[in-house]
Amino acid sequence: METYKSIIAYDGTEFKGFQRQAENLRTVQAEFERGLRRIGWKEESIQAAGRTDAGVHAKGQVVSYRLQWRSQASDLTRALNANLPEDIAVRNTEKVDADFHPRFSARSRFYRYTIIFAEHREPLQERYAWRVWPAPDFEALDEVASWLVGEVDFRAFGSAPIEGGHTIREVYRADWIPTSYGMAFEIVANAFLYRMVRRLVAAMIEIGHHPDRKQAFREMIGDPSNRWEGTLAPPGGLCLERVTY
Repeated sequence: METYKSIIAYDGTEFKGFQRQAENLRTVQAEFERGLRRIGWKEESIQAAGRTDAGVHAKGQVVSYRLQWRSQASDLTRALNANLPEDIAVRNTEKVDADFHPRFSARSRFYRYTIIFAEHREPLQERYAWRVWPAPDFEALDEVASWLVGEVDFRAFGSAPIEGGHTIREVYRADWIPTSYGMAFEIVANAFLYRMVRRLVAAMIEIGHHPDRKQAFREMIGDPSNRWEGTLAPPGGLCLERVTY
């Protein structure tokens, strides 16, 4: 019996999130475990680096599991892909030490949120992006993103994954990047709060439309007594790009 780590990608549109829930709800974890069982997996649950929301995508989600597998890890990748639905794909599989844990062994996570600028619907792009109009002030967005870097209490923008857990996270990088159709927000941190990225993006886009609200945003950062009360950015624009160990 060996411990394996797989990097998986998925289109989150048709999933009710990553984490297994009620039997009648389609989740990434449930589908992945179903595929594993078809090749002899016996455990009760896989481990994962994080639990993405319903509708959120991933290119670099990481899972681990123990399996009796007598062939190469590359053959395991192929076997899994043959038993998974088309909106989930295993990108790579390797053996790891028995004490490896996708969540607790991780050093950082990298999320990307994609924005497109368009006055009217863009059916071929909106599955993986948030359509915003008018275009926000890029300089205002760039400025407020820089305030997120460092060790910060983000309680105003999210909740701890574990009840009673702390809400301080260390952000290593937070940037708005111009793209061909709009812009993307890229953020790398040691960990994230529940729905933290989607709240931050929504708050920053509001500032991009109303730069005079920058100070109110700054006051929320690091102040646990405040709370962002605006709407969430839609889940389809968010993607878990990479987990680093």
